[in-house]
Amino acid sequence: MDDRQLQQWVEHISLQYFGRPFLHRATFNRRLTSTGGRYFPATHHIEISWRQWVAYGAEEVEKIIKHELCHYHLHLQRKGYRHRDADFKRLLRQVGGARYCRPLDVKRSRPAYRYKLICVACGNAYLRRRKMDPNRYACGVCRGRLRLIPLDCESET
Repeated sequence: MDDRQLQQWVEHISLQYFGRPFLHRATFNRRLTSTGGRYFPATHHIEISWRQWVAYGAEEVEKIIKHELCHYHLHLQRKGYRHRDADFKRLLRQVGGARYCRPLDVKRSRPAYRYKLICVACGNAYLRRRKMDPNRYACGVCRGRLRLIPLDCESET
């Protein structure tokens, strides 16, 4: 499915379930991971997660589209379009939209430790992801001086 087909699908769902036309743009966003879709109040455009489409298919994405169309139509009608508003919750229940999208199995690996701070006096070690100035800090155990060692060069020391 491409953006043109998604646009037609969103327009169809809007007419079928809301009885109102969708007059703005709907596109896939391949970077969305923690959310199923987004509605932009400033432009009235909608983005749908491509990863949700790949992982769960049309049935789940249709619920996400209904959710985003609830935001869209309520905002244009100047009613409560936010998640906490009663109007939004009521309309979402009526059309059968998803309150939350299903989680994706995305592994977010944090970057490995790149630096080690070693106390010159007691030998206590502190691992850090970011580089820092060891002259501005002292050892938390003995208040001794710290020395910064990049972990990719650790074998040289």
